[in-house]
Amino acid sequence: MSPEKLAYMANQIGKFFAHRPPDVAVAAIADHITRFWDPRMRREILANRATVNLDPSVRQAVDQLHESGQK
Repeated sequence: MSPEKLAYMANQIGKFFAHRPPDVAVAAIADHITRFWDPRMRREILANRATVNLDPSVRQAVDQLHESGQK
């Protein structure tokens, strides 16, 4: 799947959790990606996180996944 498509999907997840407080939203986005995305999708979004257009809360969630060593 293309990095742009994954970014679109991740941003949709972010929109779903946007009504929550920022720290809760970031944690929920990271949890959703970890639990429901195929490992290949996670690796792709993590590898391309600097080059795709991610909403701020989604970028934070993806950065947290990267820092925690998610694959």
